[in-house]
Amino acid sequence: MHWFRFVILLLVAAMLQAGFVGTFAVGQGVVPDLFLILVVFFAVYCEPYDAVIISFAVGFAADIAGSTIGPHMISFGVVGTVLSDLNRFMALRKMSYQAVAIFLTGTLAGIVTHLLAGIQGQQGLGGPQTSVLWGPIYSAIIGPFLFLPAAWWMRIRVFRPARY
Repeated sequence: MHWFRFVILLLVAAMLQAGFVGTFAVGQGVVPDLFLILVVFFAVYCEPYDAVIISFAVGFAADIAGSTIGPHMISFGVVGTVLSDLNRFMALRKMSYQAVAIFLTGTLAGIVTHLLAGIQGQQGLGGPQTSVLWGPIYSAIIGPFLFLPAAWWMRIRVFRPARY
């Protein structure tokens, strides 16, 4: 794992999520979640130990970029850990499988995030319909297309020769 490259990728994703992604908003503030796409990417293409650390780090970056501290780190960490463990049994190499994984991960992480924010008494996380349904759908549509540039930057081989 190239940790320095990961930190740079995470900083670029945080800057893009905070400023640039809003220009691609659809409807009432529905934007793709680059942090969610990163969690799924690293859960699919990294070793489980690295994926757990990365999931919590991406969640922490999402909390810093947002208005609350804690809910994203816990939800992305738990959901990313589960996804990386599931990846041992299911190969998520096709773009359609990756899109479904992004949608399900985003929906589950959105539900957990809203529950945790509700427990803390915070309301600054946007509407539940946007972050649990429409945001993950938007992220699932564009996410698999961002996997190839991320893999190139992280020097991860996406295409592996078939075994016979």
